[in-house]
Formats: sequence, C-alpha cells, structure tokens
Amino acid sequence: MIRRLIATVLVICIAAPLPSQAAMLATDQALGAGGRARVTQLLERADVQARLAQYGVNAQDAKARVAALSDDEVARLASTIESLPAGGDIIGAVVLVFLVLLLTDILGFTKIFPFTKPIR
Repeated sequence: MIRRLIATVLVICIAAPLPSQAAMLATDQALGAGGRARVTQLLERADVQARLAQYGVNAQDAKARVAALSDDEVARLASTIESLPAGGDIIGAVVLVFLVLLLTDILGFTKIFPFTKPIR
C-alpha cells in the first residue's frame, strides 16, 4: 500500500514539472552587483576611517583606490570582506570549546573535568 502511494507521488512529480522562469542577467548582477558600493560604504564608516588613520592611510585615498579597481578585483575584495569573522576575538571560541567539553563530560563520553558526574 505504502509503496504504491510513494510510486504514485514520484510519477506525478516527474511527469508534472514545476513552472520555471528564465531571464537575462546584467553583467553587474552576474558579478555580484553592489560589490563596489559595499566596499565604498564600508570605507565611509567612522570606525574604519579611524583604523585607516591609525595605519596612516587617508580615507579619500582608499576610496580613490577602490574606484580604480577592476570589477573582478572589487568582487574578490567584497567576497573576502564578507567571509571574514565579525568579532575576531578568541574568548568566544574558548567558551564554546569549554561548553562542548563540559557537555560531553556530563553525558559520559569523556572524563576531562573532575568536578562533573556523568549521567550514565
């Protein structure tokens, strides 16, 4: 009975495909539109300008350099910025590792901390 139901559903799914839509993409959409705008917007933030000033870089010079980059370079820079960690602090990672080890110790999978009693 269940096999017949599954077979019927599979036949219906294969025989009646869902409607789809195709459209043309502009070049800036295909390359990740707004990459240059995102990088420029990042350079306009006060904290970023303060950090650039610490390194001895003028914010206007940085914006001019971004404007001079090719589309591929801007897309690569934008993807690099998006993939960087937001906080970058090690305290969160240490707390996470501690909690995972504590949980595995309580569940009885490991015996790392002497102050825990496993539930097994």
